[in-house]
Amino acid sequence: MKKLLLPPLPLYLLPLFLQIATLLSAPIYTPVEDITINCGSYGTSPNIYDNRNWTGDINSKFSPFELHQDNTNTSSQVREAPPSSVSQVPYTTARLSLSEFSYKVPLSTGQKFIRLHFHPVSYDPGFDRSKTLFSVQAGGFTLLHDFNASVTADASETETLIREFCLNIDEGQSLTITFTPSRAIPDAYAFVNGIEIVSMPTNLYYTASESHGVDYVGNEVNYRIENITAMEMVYRINVGGSALSFDQDTGMYRNWDSVVDEQKYLDDLSSRWTVLPQNVSLQLNFVKIPEYSAPQVVYQTGRSMGSNHTRNKSYKLTWEFPVDPMFLYLLRLHFCEFEPEIMDTGDRSFLIYVDNQLAEPQADIIMWSGGNGRPIYRDYVVFMPAGADQKKVKLFLALQANPRDWMTKYNDVLLNGLELFKLSDTNGNLAGPNPDPPPPKPVQLKTPSKQSKKKSTPMLATVAGAVSAILVLFCVLGFLVFRRRRRSKDTFDVLSGLCREFSLSEIKAAPKNFNQDFIIGVGGFGHAYKGSIDQGTNPSRNIAGQEIRI
Repeated sequence: MKKLLLPPLPLYLLPLFLQIATLLSAPIYTPVEDITINCGSYGTSPNIYDNRNWTGDINSKFSPFELHQDNTNTSSQVREAPPSSVSQVPYTTARLSLSEFSYKVPLSTGQKFIRLHFHPVSYDPGFDRSKTLFSVQAGGFTLLHDFNASVTADASETETLIREFCLNIDEGQSLTITFTPSRAIPDAYAFVNGIEIVSMPTNLYYTASESHGVDYVGNEVNYRIENITAMEMVYRINVGGSALSFDQDTGMYRNWDSVVDEQKYLDDLSSRWTVLPQNVSLQLNFVKIPEYSAPQVVYQTGRSMGSNHTRNKSYKLTWEFPVDPMFLYLLRLHFCEFEPEIMDTGDRSFLIYVDNQLAEPQADIIMWSGGNGRPIYRDYVVFMPAGADQKKVKLFLALQANPRDWMTKYNDVLLNGLELFKLSDTNGNLAGPNPDPPPPKPVQLKTPSKQSKKKSTPMLATVAGAVSAILVLFCVLGFLVFRRRRRSKDTFDVLSGLCREFSLSEIKAAPKNFNQDFIIGVGGFGHAYKGSIDQGTNPSRNIAGQEIRI
């Protein structure tokens, strides 16, 4: 095969080529502020995952200050994280303190993302991971209260944690982020590994002044998310698609979870339904929403119920999200019709339920967006009341195929992506309770090595000799018992005639296959049931009260 030789690029075209390459790879949105603080380190450190340089907080403009109760400044401490599988910035160093410390960052006016990064390990000497219990305040809001980072990480089965918040900075303000150790336990300390502050487009999640507000589920009036509100991102999912890391976002470094993470929140039936393959050839047309709203790949994948329209009308595609009670939540649903057969209004019409309340009686993506390949999103606000002594309650999102055939051509549903935010309450609080610690893992016994087997050989011989002596003793005792039982053989034969051995099937049938109506109590080995065999006509065969372990 002959190689195709291309002529070299003329030097006068090189600047133009580089400019085109830069435009093609540039993010859709460029934040006004993109501040990254690598807590507990010097200088700048590159992060290969988000392609940013993180600035250390030692002897820099981001150095924190710590204020004791006697109003004297002191230095908090820094530590390197012990060796682990987490090796990227900012999780290799930490800022820690047994007393309150703060970061003060000058910022421009506008709405910002605030992301806090935690790697809860023991930072020796003096900082055991079990003592991480602290609160975080920023901009007049309580972001975290008595936050137990180690328990939260263990319950999430992850080594690192990211908490993302949204808040507004008024003109002339700077942002102060304060970390305060709890007084609930002795030697509690506060720590942080990294801090991000990233500007967001105006009114990306907040309500614009000219807008009528967001649909308030269960209420006739709309809800406005004003600048006096702070938000915490709880879930952000690329429904039916792959995970999108920070550098794959539209310039705001948002992380989108994958279909694997999504599976945890789908009910059993919904998890079996159709994940639509990515339509990479689809040319998206952002007419109704800005292009930075979500990465394009979010609108090129999705989840539906499939082509069995008869079955679709009998069920709902349902997600169940654990959330903190007694808060309002902003739910954003991302949609885009990318299947070629869905082109006109009415082709696919479905119902949307939020927290078991009908939020959309006729959801039609084509009608909302204006055509196939045109992304759109819909926002809903819902209040989650408290449950019965529960730390978490479930926010249900359900999509139902339109049961009225005359209203839709395809009895199916579609969702491409979702975001869920918690809204601060009237006291400026966003903090929720810590999760329950996971149960301890069972201890796995190690297989002894060859060397330990050699050392245990004399002990095994001793044990074997003891076992042999015990067996001889049992044989002698058995012989004596046998002689005694021979003398009473006749009596035993008489008693044997009065007894009957029950089969397992007879025992199961007597209490109607262990029906709960037949339980009469609880014994040392389980429930005690009543039951009868042969219709209970033979008293000697009645097994009422027979204790059976199930």
